[in-house]
Amino acid sequence: MGAYLDHAATAPVLPEAADAFARVARELGNPSAVHGYGRTTRRIVEESREEIAALLGAEAAEVILTSGGTEADNLAVIGAWQACAAGTADTAVPPGLIVSAIEHPAVLESAEWLASDRGARLHIAPVTTAGTVDLDALAGLLARPESERGRIAVCSIMWANNETGAIQPLPAVVELAGAHGIAVHSDAVQAAGRVPIDFAASGLAALSISGHKFGAPVGVGALLARRDFDMRSHQHGGGQERGVRSGTVNAAGARALAVALAAAVHDLSTEADRLAGLRDRLEAGIRAIAPDVRVWAGEAERLPGHLLVSVPGTRSEPVIFALDMAGVAASAGSACHAGVVGASPVVLAAGGTEEEARSALRFTLGRTSTAADIDAALAVLPDALGRARAVLEGIR
Repeated sequence: MGAYLDHAATAPVLPEAADAFARVARELGNPSAVHGYGRTTRRIVEESREEIAALLGAEAAEVILTSGGTEADNLAVIGAWQACAAGTADTAVPPGLIVSAIEHPAVLESAEWLASDRGARLHIAPVTTAGTVDLDALAGLLARPESERGRIAVCSIMWANNETGAIQPLPAVVELAGAHGIAVHSDAVQAAGRVPIDFAASGLAALSISGHKFGAPVGVGALLARRDFDMRSHQHGGGQERGVRSGTVNAAGARALAVALAAAVHDLSTEADRLAGLRDRLEAGIRAIAPDVRVWAGEAERLPGHLLVSVPGTRSEPVIFALDMAGVAASAGSACHAGVVGASPVVLAAGGTEEEARSALRFTLGRTSTAADIDAALAVLPDALGRARAVLEGIR
């Protein structure tokens, strides 16, 4: 018996979302065309945009459709910095930006590129051992004079971590940044469809989501951005999507995104309770198999289906391979590094050792997860850990 425990990487496509995608994909007409076919497709896009906005507490005009969370993050971080740089071109100090130490590479590497190629002043906000952004350190960073830190174009703090599931203290972050007139963007790719999101109430300036995390096909997402959030487009061609994201709009993807999001938020509370119960069952089972295991962000508020653990005396890669051979899909931290398994940067940022970072295993549950999946994983885990320990002993 197998088990798919990697929903944080890609959730199975919901049948209703697949049907919606296929139906709209058969429609003729570019949404930007003025003829009847184009107007029909455009109506599908705009109705989908309105539904997405309503489900996330936003206005339709604030929903910018993208190819996924990575593009949305790049658009927010790079676009906001470039807009700020254009407005402060005559100042001696280049604009800065703030990101947390545990951001997804879509945010962190965008920020690092701005620093190395554009001279941005990059400030990394540290995290606590619980895996949440250190608010005292962030406050200290924000309190530094602008002449020293640069004018901050944007502060990007994720809603929930992709490895640990730790939910970040966004209300406090927004309050701290707002006191200095700084806009906050949040990568909510892991949170959307798993916890309630109200964009208007959050105080955020921008927020990213990706459809394949909650049951839409791969290749569609959105950036929610207030109309006063200034972004400079870095993709040119047609001026679609509020003039900041050019390219023919993916009508089929937009429809599937709206359908999948509606299904995900329909019974959010009930599903969260179910997943948390399964997650706790898995955690207890792992503790019984490996009493010296370390659970990351266990004391923090977490997404209901996330579990990141480090098992002493092992390495992530051989454990994952052994589990895979037994039909169990798990991962080591982020799944967005082209198949490369290395030390978890999130574990290191939270104060973990190199050994702990290299033995980190991520299990993430979703709508298709069952108690049978948990039992299947726990049944093969002892052998997988034993094989990993043998591999490590052989290396030594």
